[in-house]
Amino acid sequence: MRNFISVKDIGNINEALLKAKEVKKNPFTNQTLGKNKTALLIFFNSSLRTRLSTQKAAMNLGMNVMVLDVNQGAWKLETETGVVMDGDKPEHMLEAIPVMGAYCDVIGVRSFAQFESKSDDYNETVLNQFIRYSGKPVFSMEAATRHPLQSFADLITIEEYKQKPKPKVVLTWAPHPRALPQAVPNSFAEWMNASDYEFVITHPEGYELDKEFVGNAFVEYDKEKAYKDADFIYAKNWSAYTDPNYGKVLSTDRDWTVDSKKMKLTNNAHFMHCLPVRRNMIVTDEVIESKQSIVIPQATNRVVSAQVVLSEILKNL
Repeated sequence: MRNFISVKDIGNINEALLKAKEVKKNPFTNQTLGKNKTALLIFFNSSLRTRLSTQKAAMNLGMNVMVLDVNQGAWKLETETGVVMDGDKPEHMLEAIPVMGAYCDVIGVRSFAQFESKSDDYNETVLNQFIRYSGKPVFSMEAATRHPLQSFADLITIEEYKQKPKPKVVLTWAPHPRALPQAVPNSFAEWMNASDYEFVITHPEGYELDKEFVGNAFVEYDKEKAYKDADFIYAKNWSAYTDPNYGKVLSTDRDWTVDSKKMKLTNNAHFMHCLPVRRNMIVTDEVIESKQSIVIPQATNRVVSAQVVLSEILKNL
């Protein structure tokens, strides 16, 4: 593996899951793999789980870790080409990225959708500049269209908790006061489609995702029908994808909040969310604090997914 930006980069998904199991059994088996290697983690956006889990994974492999918060203590970076830099951005990515690459061996990038240009977001302008100009392997810590480390951890978690070979997994839209990217639902759908699960997406009309990511999923607008007999309920908000409403909030209907009434329609389903979560908007206290909530194990598996990915990248340096 050279770069990691989607499920396509992980190779055989069953083999990846076996590697994840080995990491969980003994996270320090390859603690010298990253000796004298440096990971640079670059954050254009806020993070808690991604930052800590990726640092922990890198340290488990013996790597040195540097963290750069682009918006705190660093020069503001211009990402557009051909512009007159007479604003508040004194440094261009075309110079900054090669310099960053000179200081490390592997680069992790976290850069959300900006909702200024759908084309720029879905062409992954920022992430692809790092791949093109850094000269180093690059892995996504959430980009405009995908969050593959999260989705890999989600898959690991489902495999650990499923009670039958082909569980019914439901991705449900839930209300949120702000416009959020489609990266997590896009990525989750992509990884679920690569797995042998019964996969359903439910959301209000107007919140259709890019067909590339929906893939073979069954889209059900009736949430009660979607919840019926589900084994896993994955809640996530996202803003509108389709034009002319790209990046807009079309609804904050609390009837889509995951609550006990809806969960009773399921097959005693486990509740999942990538966190952070808006309680009593995305999900009620009762559901997220229930025994069926697996949001903490799900977050814990972020170390595992990151460690598998970093291991594969290091093996190819």
